[in-house]
Amino acid sequence: MIAAVTTPDQVDASPGPRRGGRPSRREAEELSERILDVATALFLAEGYGATSIEAVADGARISKRTFYHRFADKRALFDAVLRRITQSLRPPGGAPLFEGDTLEEVLSRLAKIVVRAAVAPAALALHRLIIAESRRFPELAIALTDEGSTSEVMQGIASHLRRDAAAGRIKITSPEFAAAQFMQLVVAVPQRRALGLGSAMSPEELDSWASASVDLFLNGCRG
Repeated sequence: MIAAVTTPDQVDASPGPRRGGRPSRREAEELSERILDVATALFLAEGYGATSIEAVADGARISKRTFYHRFADKRALFDAVLRRITQSLRPPGGAPLFEGDTLEEVLSRLAKIVVRAAVAPAALALHRLIIAESRRFPELAIALTDEGSTSEVMQGIASHLRRDAAAGRIKITSPEFAAAQFMQLVVAVPQRRALGLGSAMSPEELDSWASASVDLFLNGCRG
């Protein structure tokens, strides 16, 4: 489920697009992937501020002109890396995130997916990067919050909460606020422990934590 983080010296050294013509679609896609491989490794290892377009271009064995044909600037490159990482944390095969007939079924399934994604190596590396750079580059934290996958999950939770509130099964005044609190309840402690602030949870402990979080959240919402 988690895409490996590649370091610059591990990037494939295959030759670039063929000479004497425009690259094929496959070559263009492979080149874009190579750029993202290098950028991901540099961002996560060196930080956003210390990573230059020149370093990315050198690592990908391309010219800056070739780089700018694909990305407008470093922020656009970071956004592409962010999307790539978050997409790698989704369930395989495009499995639906919101399956189940009841709110408890939906939240229980989602909590187990979310907590495991939150402690994945790529997610932890991204979290460290955002925390380290957020003071100098606050737009990075905003980009993570606004990233499509994150927004999709939050909106999906809020939608299910709104439905059950309208039916009188739970008592909440703001589905969006409740969705944000649910995500924090599920993720915060396991992620902190995975980052070194305590002992990391085992897979069994993560599942138990997810189930207990759902129970606590729903009992609170039901009043």
